[in-house]
Amino acid sequence: MRRLVRSFSPLVMLLALLLTAACASAQSVPSDELTPSSQHEKTVAVVNKVLERFHYRKVVLDDALAAQVFDSYLKALDPNRSFFLQADIDHFSGRLRSLDDDLKRGKLDLAFEVFRIYRQRVDERTEHALSLLDERFDFRRDEVYRFERSKAEWAKDREELDEIWRKRVKNDWLSLRLAKKSDKDIQDLLRKRYEGLARRIHQFNSDEVFQTFANAYTQTVEPHTSYMSPSTSENFDISMRLSLEGIGAVLRGDNEYTVVQRTIPGGPASQSGQIRSGDRIVGVAQGLDGAMEDVVGWRLQDVVEKIRGPKGSVVRIQILPKAAGADGRLREVSLVRNEIQLEDQAAKSYVLEDPAHAPGVRIGVVEIPAFYRDFRAESDGERDFRSTTRDVRGLLQELQAQGVAGVVVDLRGNGGGSLTEATSLTGLFIDRGPVVQVKDSFGKVEVESDPEPGVVYTGPLAVLVDRNSASASEIFAGAIQDYGRGLVIGEPTFGKGTVQTLIDLNRYVAGNEADLGRLRLTMAEFYRISGGSTQLRGVEPDILFPTAEFISDHGERSLDNPLPWGKIRAAKYSASPVGDLAALRERADARIRRDPGFQMLTAQEQLLREIADQDTVSLHEAARRVESEQRDRVLKEQRNQYLRAEGVRPIDEDNEDVDSEALEKQQEVIARIQAREAARILADSVMAQGAVRPRAAMRD
Repeated sequence: MRRLVRSFSPLVMLLALLLTAACASAQSVPSDELTPSSQHEKTVAVVNKVLERFHYRKVVLDDALAAQVFDSYLKALDPNRSFFLQADIDHFSGRLRSLDDDLKRGKLDLAFEVFRIYRQRVDERTEHALSLLDERFDFRRDEVYRFERSKAEWAKDREELDEIWRKRVKNDWLSLRLAKKSDKDIQDLLRKRYEGLARRIHQFNSDEVFQTFANAYTQTVEPHTSYMSPSTSENFDISMRLSLEGIGAVLRGDNEYTVVQRTIPGGPASQSGQIRSGDRIVGVAQGLDGAMEDVVGWRLQDVVEKIRGPKGSVVRIQILPKAAGADGRLREVSLVRNEIQLEDQAAKSYVLEDPAHAPGVRIGVVEIPAFYRDFRAESDGERDFRSTTRDVRGLLQELQAQGVAGVVVDLRGNGGGSLTEATSLTGLFIDRGPVVQVKDSFGKVEVESDPEPGVVYTGPLAVLVDRNSASASEIFAGAIQDYGRGLVIGEPTFGKGTVQTLIDLNRYVAGNEADLGRLRLTMAEFYRISGGSTQLRGVEPDILFPTAEFISDHGERSLDNPLPWGKIRAAKYSASPVGDLAALRERADARIRRDPGFQMLTAQEQLLREIADQDTVSLHEAARRVESEQRDRVLKEQRNQYLRAEGVRPIDEDNEDVDSEALEKQQEVIARIQAREAARILADSVMAQGAVRPRAAMRD
């Protein structure tokens, strides 16, 4: 268990899969070739056995699960319910009773029949959409388009679906019109978009159809379990041997958009400061002057192939910002593809001096973007290899020399990494003891403990977290909170508390000559030493920031079929009180209500929530233009007003010739709003404990 848990960071695995996805066949595949092979049938039977025996969630393939698998498959093919008719669904549903038995025997006829009909429906919709491009749309007519149809009823007939697509094409045209495209350019772009949709669906071969269905099956069980075909497995192996080169972003498909799930610290996307979580990629171009290709409606792996490229080459990304809604102004970002360097992910520190209510107090802040460890250098026998724990140890010593009265460990945006580092980093702040418990699918519990005796830092401590602090970050924050070693401040964390490993399916078939691929399987769960899991709920801060109000649909909570929160017996450890939390909360709340930075952040979160909650959009050009411009103006005015109050010249990120240094300064000021309040809260705690110490207590 110990080696297995440490071998596969979910972040690294997901990134590797995305960056090495196989490109679709360039040729159209005849419909009569879209049939299951004996290899597919054998594979699905083995997948079922492995899931039932080894998955952390006890899997029983029955009628209920089979119906959920089928719904997931329909969602994978037609997430916005824009292709299938109700009659299609009724036809498929008549065969669901035997689906569980079929899957146990490896029969996949229904899955392939569904795909063949889906391809036929895509052809019909494409033909209809192309015919609409010669019409003249009336953008003065009051109409509303429902662009979010994932929970809508299926269209009852072709006439209803025709009307849905008429509004869709009109909306696509209006969005590009608002982006100042000419009618001729819009017509050409949309023609390529719709023809490309049909072309890509026709390029699916039987292996890709099977992988789509197999993943619908596995992710019905649990969202982090997935099937890797032989070709995907081969590319994954290559990526694990070679350095990853690209823009440093984890991407996901969302309806017809490719969405930035998060940027990787140290990667080109993160360093640009212009690409953020939730932004949608709508175009990709090669080099400084290559033509921009519209990628709306593309499959995720095809978009990734366009973005990926050799180190040092330029890729231009056209972004529809999350804050812009469905029709906002597009932003073009030029990036130089590069490896993600360990140095760029390294922990850093700075000092915040003289909080207004605590003159003379200095608070050190340690930013940790990821839990990293240079495994290659370690395996080569280098004694001074880089790691999070080693770097933070040095930073703590430097901060002690500067006379800080407390330390804030900033884990915002830290998606995790090495469990070894999460455990050893905790050991810098506690003297011996358990850090996290790991329970496997057979019920066995192992305890990961502080590997070294002694404490490096004994002074006042706070841990700053947000909605994107995940996995190893949650282990560290949870342990600090359970021991009462420090305050946890910010937003509830992501809630990723499960452990995955890769299983070679060939080992379960004796004498099999064909390669069945592999399964990325969830087989264990992290539990805090207090007994509760970090899964789903994440870590709840001792002191919440007001932005926490807007994250109910973020993180693990937003995924389909997540494992539930659980509890096991607590480990043996001794906890200390963290002080008067009620008093600290009261002081913090009073400050935050008056703080212009938090007022800006909260107002922006409110506007983003309103945008996210919308599922319709006006097709009246004047009304749409006013709404888009007003939203953009409000966001910029709030930000610029705060920046000017801080003595910083506002920078418009949408300008082509953006001043990178000024932009970096602007983003630093905004990023430190929460860090400054965390420092004030820690200073409150220091003051409440008595005299301010000129130096934080430390020892080797």
